[in-house]
Amino acid sequence: MKDSFKTGIGFGLTSAIITTLGLMMGLYSGTGSEIAIIGGIITIAIADAFSDSLGIHISEESKEYTDSKHVWECTITTFLSKFIFALTFAVPVWFMELERAIIVNIAWGFSLITLFSYYISTIKNENPVRIIIEHVSIAFLVIIISYLVGLWVNSTFM
Repeated sequence: MKDSFKTGIGFGLTSAIITTLGLMMGLYSGTGSEIAIIGGIITIAIADAFSDSLGIHISEESKEYTDSKHVWECTITTFLSKFIFALTFAVPVWFMELERAIIVNIAWGFSLITLFSYYISTIKNENPVRIIIEHVSIAFLVIIISYLVGLWVNSTFM
């Protein structure tokens, strides 16, 4: 796989999982509203995909020895991976009871992080367990903090 595609997919996938799960957990504990969660996911898929792809674009462009083709491959791959992976989290919310959809989405997100972390470990010839634990732990921390913030917002402003 080309380096530009690894950059775009790695960033887009990870950002889609962390941002979407964090948003979902905050909205779930803060509002319990299915419509708010679906709206949030769609918003993340669009706005954050553009934001992240522009961020990658500028970051890659700022490197001294990067050609335009590489920059645009990173940009487009980041956008598409962020957009598509973020939207996958809406599917369970549309078709399942909200509590079950939250559990399914957490399992889905952790599965994707685990698989991509394993892929990274094979490329780098490193211990997959260490990399998987590191990445899943960060995702878990984001979920817990977002959930607690949602509870706080609910108890403070509702």
